[in-house]
Amino acid sequence: MTDQLNAAEQQAIRKTIARIHETGWGIAFGLLFAVALLAATNILIFKGGPVIGPHLGLLRWYFPGYSVTFTGSLIGAVYAFVVGYGVGRAIATIYNRLTKRLR
Repeated sequence: MTDQLNAAEQQAIRKTIARIHETGWGIAFGLLFAVALLAATNILIFKGGPVIGPHLGLLRWYFPGYSVTFTGSLIGAVYAFVVGYGVGRAIATIYNRLTKRLR
């Protein structure tokens, strides 16, 4: 059974699909960044060794309070969430503005 959509229905579908939720993307990217930093830091902590994560430790210049410790990973996760939220929201906003003419 083949259903043909009229122009109004096609426009409604195009409008719904073309727009992405900015807050949703912000939260998704924020969680992704936060979990990634939390996991990377704690994997290095549990791995151990004489020098733990010198490269990851450089994030302390951008995230005050962050260090390659468990407490530092929690502080860094908060900062990473904020940065990820901003990145995700910016991507969604730019996408929505670029696709506005399609709607």
